[in-house]
Amino acid sequence: MNIDIKFESHRPSWQKLRIKDVALMNAKSLSNETDFNYQFKYVDIGNVNQNGIINEPEVLKFSEAPSRARRIVSEGDVIISTVRTYLKAVAYFNFYPKDYIVSTGFAVLSHFKKVNPSFLSYYCQSDFFIDLVISNSKGVSYPAINSTELSCLGVHCPPFLEQTIIAKYLNAKTQAIDKKVSLLEKKIGYYQELSKSLINETVTKGLDNKVDFEQNELGFNAPKKWLRYRLKDLGFLYSGLSGKSGDDFNQDDNPGNKGFIPFTNIANNTYLKRDHLGTVVVYEGEKQNKVRKGDIFFLMSSEGYEDIGKTAALTEEIEETYLNSFCKGYRVDPRKCNPFFLNYLMLSDYYRQLLIIEGKGFTRINLKMEKVNDFLVYIPDTLFVQEEIVKFLDAKLDTISKIIANIKTQITALKELRKTVINDVVTGKIKVIND
Repeated sequence: MNIDIKFESHRPSWQKLRIKDVALMNAKSLSNETDFNYQFKYVDIGNVNQNGIINEPEVLKFSEAPSRARRIVSEGDVIISTVRTYLKAVAYFNFYPKDYIVSTGFAVLSHFKKVNPSFLSYYCQSDFFIDLVISNSKGVSYPAINSTELSCLGVHCPPFLEQTIIAKYLNAKTQAIDKKVSLLEKKIGYYQELSKSLINETVTKGLDNKVDFEQNELGFNAPKKWLRYRLKDLGFLYSGLSGKSGDDFNQDDNPGNKGFIPFTNIANNTYLKRDHLGTVVVYEGEKQNKVRKGDIFFLMSSEGYEDIGKTAALTEEIEETYLNSFCKGYRVDPRKCNPFFLNYLMLSDYYRQLLIIEGKGFTRINLKMEKVNDFLVYIPDTLFVQEEIVKFLDAKLDTISKIIANIKTQITALKELRKTVINDVVTGKIKVIND
């Protein structure tokens, strides 16, 4: 069946119905009498991506399930997030979801009449429908719409055959776009791995492959001439802000406001971004440590191992700015080591893994100051070699960063195209017909 499109400004043949006119809502739920050892796949908000695709969910027993794990899903059901913050989560199950349960943050639509469930799923992803949900949501922290109000929201339905044609058309269009996005995302992954590989090789082996190498006590080969140091021999650690409460941060128009470096600026960057600073009130006479150009910052406390020990460096002089309390600053002696080389060194997989091992904790992972001070590194024996490595990596990684930024722009455009196609077709702006 070949499908073509025609533009029309009005669709008089479409019927306005309510959700409750075309589907049952939350028809099946787990009960308190469910067997203690009953196993199921639990779908929460995090398992549904922006394209309404279910990522593989966690398997739980009923005895382990959170209290919000209630709604039972069957083949062909449509699930809709009822929480405004997560309205991306709209999905149509076109496979048999045996033993799938979703949280009470979803409404489950089933037993459809007068509507093709695939069409309905696309309709519920449209800006038109999402705006309806938003305007009917209530609450502050997690504004949401209740089932009764959701069931009364309107759905503009073309004749059933036209719905089926629309669903087939959108399936083809969105799958083609999703495939392109997936390929571009894989390209980003490739370039990110290339960046890691460049850092790993260069900061441990240097730029001259003709020198003599030997295995060091850290377990990898490095040039024989490179020097062995503890970090405490190359500089010193200093603490972030102390004695501050939440009220001291990000106040508007407070004359005592100074800049501070948030956790995320360190976690997400190699070099700190000046436009990603927060503000903190620092009063006259307070004894707090100011950051300087060339300082390296360590994440000393994190919710997981991924960020613990991550570093970033400050490459420019910056007006009176402080460091958040979850971090330590490290001031390098520039006579002994180039700070930007040392930052690259600490970002390499070899050194990252050695530092991650030192992290300890359960609810939060923490690094002790003495572990960082005693951390062992091997560095080139001259500042000139260190500086050459920094120049090489800066140039290579800047090129890769620009390529990744360009790919991300393409992905954003494709996602916008996907949204526009869905909006235009399910609201009748574009008519889909059989050819």
